Amino acid sequence: MSQRAHEVLKQAEAIVGYTTYIDLIRPLIRDKKIVSTGMKKEVDRIEAAIELACCGTACAIISSGDAGVYAMAGLTLEMCQKKSVAISASWRPFRKATEDDALTVEVVPGIPALCSGAALLGAPLTHDFAAISLSDLLTPWEKIETRLKAAARADFVIVLYNPKSKKRHWQLEKAQQIVMAHRSGDTPVGIVTRAMRDGQSARIVRLKDLDSAPVDMLTTVFIGNENTFTYNDFLITPRGYAEKYSLDKKAACSTAGGRS
Repeated sequence: MSQRAHEVLKQAEAIVGYTTYIDLIRPLIRDKKIVSTGMKKEVDRIEAAIELACCGTACAIISSGDAGVYAMAGLTLEMCQKKSVAISASWRPFRKATEDDALTVEVVPGIPALCSGAALLGAPLTHDFAAISLSDLLTPWEKIETRLKAAARADFVIVLYNPKSKKRHWQLEKAQQIVMAHRSGDTPVGIVTRAMRDGQSARIVRLKDLDSAPVDMLTTVFIGNENTFTYNDFLITPRGYAEKYSLDKKAACSTAGGRS
């Protein structure tokens, strides 16, 4: 979490979130009012948070990763709009609050899985990339498939969120087939599970082997573009510097000795 996220958790009087995420930060919120719900209860959570805030309670809605990446920031603002709850942004110091401004809203940035996972793999996102969720619970599969085809055809590095669950097991193999129509089966693919959490793992496989790799809902998949390569334990997508500059000059010091 960012330092600002820690500050907000300290200042908040109530914490609202998915039960699993509440458990991850429970040592930080022992003295807070906690409202937690299970999966598919997102609307109920936001409803409770808005009611608390409108009654004068400083409330923090938590998400994993970044609140604005496949998370709760969008739904929170959308529900405020649907309910005609007047809100103002905390980052507008020049804008004086009015009587109509019932709530001040701050979206606190976090570290999304595409960043934490990329860090574990090396540098797979150094050039243009597209992030696509394979979950069709809220987005029709036809639209997801259209996006996959477009990203593959344009040679984007593709980051796949929500690649597989117990009930959704065929989407990842379908995505693999779509991408392989536009790039080699030997394209390197990074697979990161539980990035920056207990039990994290990271591995690199070939695109043609992706369907047999261990993947679940806590996994983020990084499919390289036509220039992505591996070096030792790292997955690297070049930015293009080698096309303009010489990168093979000998280093002034030796790398012997295993220094890091």
